[in-house]
Amino acid sequence: MLDYWSLLFILSYDEHKVNNMAALQRDWLTDGLIDFEYKKYVLLAYLKDIKSRFDERKLYPFMADLVFHYQNLLKVKESKELIYDNFPKSISEADFKKLEVSYKKIVRDDETMSEIEGILGYAIPRMKDTLSQGKELFELVEHHLEISPIGLTPLYANEGYLFIQVDKKPDINIFRYQVSVFENVHENYRAINTTYVDCEMKSISNTYESIKVKLAKQFTFLPNPASYLILSKLSFPLPETLLPVAKRMLMRHIKVS
Repeated sequence: MLDYWSLLFILSYDEHKVNNMAALQRDWLTDGLIDFEYKKYVLLAYLKDIKSRFDERKLYPFMADLVFHYQNLLKVKESKELIYDNFPKSISEADFKKLEVSYKKIVRDDETMSEIEGILGYAIPRMKDTLSQGKELFELVEHHLEISPIGLTPLYANEGYLFIQVDKKPDINIFRYQVSVFENVHENYRAINTTYVDCEMKSISNTYESIKVKLAKQFTFLPNPASYLILSKLSFPLPETLLPVAKRMLMRHIKVS
């Protein structure tokens, strides 16, 4: 069973950011030719691309995309239904209903459904194996990150600044963060959104604290901002890996502090 880290990836998922990726269509299971060998070819090409991204130590948005497809296949296998909540926000309810009608026709066809079940039986364990590789990378990155508050932390910490620095490098990437709450039928989920602010060079005179003061003067809507430093002991791609893992670490820190 996938844990909370996967939920964060899903909530952060933005399909407009999937660039140069062998994307798997949201309805790949039922779209076009429903043939085991053909779907196997489509799936393996997709997983090969995802694995190559993980080999490059890149997690986002590839992990989010893989989690989405894996969870949807599990839902199809368990209930023989497509679950609207699992689809990206870009698909409208009307489009989903058309897809649902098409899928129900397929389900009533025993021969076709047998083919789909064969595809599910092949795809699910292979997606799970690839997810395990992504999770290992996620945990490796997280293991090499340290978080600490910068100065005094105000009582309201759901909005502020996130400093990300790679060990022994003077440049600090600064992001403004905001925590949001997503509601569904069963429970609420917290997610964190970030906006890039600037890159500062740390020095004897330009410390973390002095940078925080400058930010408070420049952006007066946060006069006493909560600010946190995440220091990485190893170098990882910033937008694809460091930032998503740092966001998860920050979310957890705010929740328990």
